[in-house]
Amino acid sequence: MRFVFYTHSLVSDWNHGNAHFLRGIMRELVARGHDAEALEPEDSWSRTNLAEQQGEANVERFGRDFPELTSRTYGPGFDHAAALAEADVVVVHEWTAPALVAEIGRLRRDGGRFALLFHDTHHRAVSDHQAIAGMALEDYDAVLAFGETLRRRYEADGWGRRVFTWHEAADDRLFRPLPAEPAGDLVWIGNWGDGERTKEIGEFLIEPARTLGLSGVVHGVRYPAEGIEALRDAGLDYRGWIANADVPAAFARHRFTMHIPRRPYVEALPGIPTIRVFEALACGIPLISAPWRDEENLFRTGSDYLVAADGAEMKSRIRDVLNDPDLAASLAASGLETFRARHTCRHRVDELFAILSSLDGAQDIAREAAQ
Repeated sequence: MRFVFYTHSLVSDWNHGNAHFLRGIMRELVARGHDAEALEPEDSWSRTNLAEQQGEANVERFGRDFPELTSRTYGPGFDHAAALAEADVVVVHEWTAPALVAEIGRLRRDGGRFALLFHDTHHRAVSDHQAIAGMALEDYDAVLAFGETLRRRYEADGWGRRVFTWHEAADDRLFRPLPAEPAGDLVWIGNWGDGERTKEIGEFLIEPARTLGLSGVVHGVRYPAEGIEALRDAGLDYRGWIANADVPAAFARHRFTMHIPRRPYVEALPGIPTIRVFEALACGIPLISAPWRDEENLFRTGSDYLVAADGAEMKSRIRDVLNDPDLAASLAASGLETFRARHTCRHRVDELFAILSSLDGAQDIAREAAQ
């Protein structure tokens, strides 16, 4: 079976977490004997920034890190009809240009034999309502939303024929516990967030690190000069972008990590974790979260990870994890168990086939794809 994914970028994960998940999904499909190809715009801001700020060598390493994956770029003269002529399933990400979203829908309406899905892994449905409301989804078979609250928003606004919850997950071929001696207390991997978690980074990361004298590193992009200075004043080593393929080793070198969700997810789309939660649990590192409600019971709060209600409680949780080896080991083991039981990319591919099998006209495709 042939799967085609329209994505902002598969090659670059610079400020682009959806690349993590899509790589895992495509690797699983390839491992099952299917063809999977990504199509990405030649001028994507993620790939452009990766090349400009990290160098072409870090663009080229994608092929070494993921040799089984294929991505083609498209520009104004690209023939999308030809690219989709042999496709069985087409998945279009919500960062795709609206005109192209509509064009792909017309190809489906005008005789395309593929199942067509729209995939949303962002908060624009609530933070930039018109951007999603303007998408032409009437010719799409279904929408895949990465959380239940987002699914309900699509249904309430009448976007798409059918809407399914399809959570993100981690690729356990890449994300797994690695042997290493801890080199520091804390590793946090997260981008600055366009002002969406500036206060939270200060309260839950910078201030506890300063007060407790923690050692550790921070990876991420788009940090302003004052943010970098605050991290360094707190004793944390800011190291900028990290390739996602290098994250398991970074987790292995530290004693715990954090989940600091962006405010739109906490307030408007509760229950949707960042993909870093899945990745951290997959690597067996103790995790402490800033305020976040697991409304869909994806995990076992208090067993798989700890939650801190405020900065003072974050300091207390950190002390507990650093001073109680049994607690740290229990959190790591419990989180890893939940991840392996429910949240690998294999689970999500199984769910994708189940969704396809429920769509009118797509049952034959789903049955063949699942074989």
